[in-house]
Order: sequence, then C-alpha cells, then structure tokens
Amino acid sequence: MFMKWRTADLSSKAAATKKGKRAALIVLSAIVVATMSGCSLLPAETEEEVLPPITPPTISKKPEYEVRTETLEKKVSGSGKMMSQREEKVYFTLDGMHVKELNVKLGDKVKKGQLLAVLDVESVEKEIRAKNLQIRKAEVQMKETLRKRDEMDPVEFEEATIAFEELRQELADLEEQLGKATLTAPFGGTVIAVQVEKGAAVKAYDPIATIADTSNLVVAATFAKEDLEKFSVGMKADVDINGAGKVSGVIKVMPTAQSSDSGSGSGGSSGDANTPPAKESLDQYVIVSLAKMPKGVERGTPLTVSIVTQRTKDAVVIPVSALRSIGSRTYVQVVENDGSKREVDVEVGQQTSTDVEILKGLTVGQKVVGR
Repeated sequence: MFMKWRTADLSSKAAATKKGKRAALIVLSAIVVATMSGCSLLPAETEEEVLPPITPPTISKKPEYEVRTETLEKKVSGSGKMMSQREEKVYFTLDGMHVKELNVKLGDKVKKGQLLAVLDVESVEKEIRAKNLQIRKAEVQMKETLRKRDEMDPVEFEEATIAFEELRQELADLEEQLGKATLTAPFGGTVIAVQVEKGAAVKAYDPIATIADTSNLVVAATFAKEDLEKFSVGMKADVDINGAGKVSGVIKVMPTAQSSDSGSGSGGSSGDANTPPAKESLDQYVIVSLAKMPKGVERGTPLTVSIVTQRTKDAVVIPVSALRSIGSRTYVQVVENDGSKREVDVEVGQQTSTDVEILKGLTVGQKVVGR
C-alpha cells in the first residue's frame, strides 16, 4: 500500500508541473501579443524634412560701356506731303441753282478753258426772253418820247429815259448771270477732288471741284514752332517719301504763315456765302527742293523731312544711361584696371536721345558704368 501511494503522489506532482509550465507559456504569449499590439497603436514617427541648400542671391552686374568717338548729329523732323505748286478750287458765283451738267470726274486731266460744269438756268433764260419783249415795247415808247421831247416837261422826259435804261440794265444783268452758269478750268491740270453731283443744288462759292498742276510737285512739310528757329534756307534736308525711299534736298522756302489751321484743304465751304473758299497755300509749309524727283510720286504722297541742325565730328561720347548727376554735379563711374570703380566729374556738350558728348573728364578706351 505504501508503494501505491507514493506512485500516485509522484503522478500528481508531475501533472502539477506540466500545468505550471503551460500557464507560464500562456502568460508569456499574452505579454508578447500585448507588447506588439501596443506598438501598433503608437503614432508613426515623421521623417525629418530635407531642406535644399540656401544660396545667396546673385547681384546683377551693371552694364559697362567703352568711351568711344563718333560723329554726333542733332536733328529736327517734320511731316508733310507732296503738293502742287498750283492748285485751285473752282466754284459758281450764282446762288440757289442746280447742276445741270457735270463733265469731269476724279482723276480727269483737263486743259485750260475746258468746260467742267453747267448750271440749270432755264428760269433765267425765260426772264431774258420776257425782258427782251419789255425792251422792244419800251423802245417804241421811247421813240415817241423823243419826238415829243420839246413838248414834254424836262423832268418827265428824264424819268422816261431812266426807266428805259433800267430795263436795259436788267437785261444785261440777266445775260451776265447766264454767262456765270458755266464753269471752266482756270489752267491745265488734274481733277483731284469733285465735291458735287449732277442735279445737286449749289450755293455761291461752294467748291465744285479742285484742280492741281500735278506735273509740278514740291515737298511741303510742317515743323514745330520751336524747331523752325533751328534751321534756315539753304540747309540740307533728307526726305523720306512713302513708297519711294529717301532723297536728299535743300530747304528752299521757309513758311510765312505759322497758323496750322489755315488752308485745311478739306474742300469744304468757307462758311460765308459771299466769300470764295480758302485756298491751301504753300506759304504755311517748309518747301524742300529735291536733287531728283523720284518716279511714280503723286500729289498727296505722305513724307517726312529730317534736317541736321548740329554736327560734331570725332566727338567723345558715352551712352546717356552712364551719365549721373547730383545737384549741379555731373559725373560718371569709371572702371579701373583692377575692377574697382571711381567717380569722375565730367563736362558734357551736345546730347542726342541715346548719346552724350564728353568735353572734359574722359578719354577714349576707358569704361564707364551704366545704370
């Protein structure tokens, strides 16, 4: 019996030991699982941001210019057009009549005395016929008056004579109107404008057409008033004609009329029914005589005229952008051989839109700093 008990006791101890080991394994496994799940619940660490290297900004280098020599010119320019030396607007002096015939059109060549237009003067012709009948009757009465002159009162005779002369004057006036109903060319040329149509009613002195002698063209230009004081007759001029290129010329005539609105050349009425339309006079233009007239140039072709008012040969110049000033001081920054810069006072002369002449302070070959 003793042996059986001991064996049973050993069996229960072994079972207890196995249970203990199993419990320990379970606890260890639980700890491992808890540890791993706890790590997964923590927030992910942010990666460190990689910043690009910081480079200091590059300071832009100011431009440098070499002091040089060249011919320096100062010019004035004006705009204009090719104009005829003889140009006229033609018009009727009768008022309130209609154009019966219009025998020209734009661009037509006409000869002196050629018929341009005719007014409808049928009413005037009727008046002339009626007036002729009145005069015939008056002549019969006048003959009888002359026979009885010695028997008549001198005053009565004088009144009869005056009445007869008035009729004759009225007829002469009507016949004069008839003569004014036709319009002819004052000279040979080209019709450059036609202001009316056939059948239109016209007023006295309203332009009907404009005639120009296109065989005798000149360069006519206008300049600013202050520029006119910088040149004179005889000076050379460069003329750039639209479509024909550049041509050299000489100032032939200076303007005598400074008003820019005189003679607009629009071809309209002057605004006064008793005044002829204003003519576009060459007196208000600078006239340039060309060395050679280009082919194909027509009246009205636009152009520009340039005149050199001052020229300096072998002038020491720098760009205007290199010149600096503070108060009354004018100076430049000169670049030394070692790259350093120093300020040098200068005396300036002639100046254009791009360059300035240096009279004192710089020598050719030096370099100056721009802005």
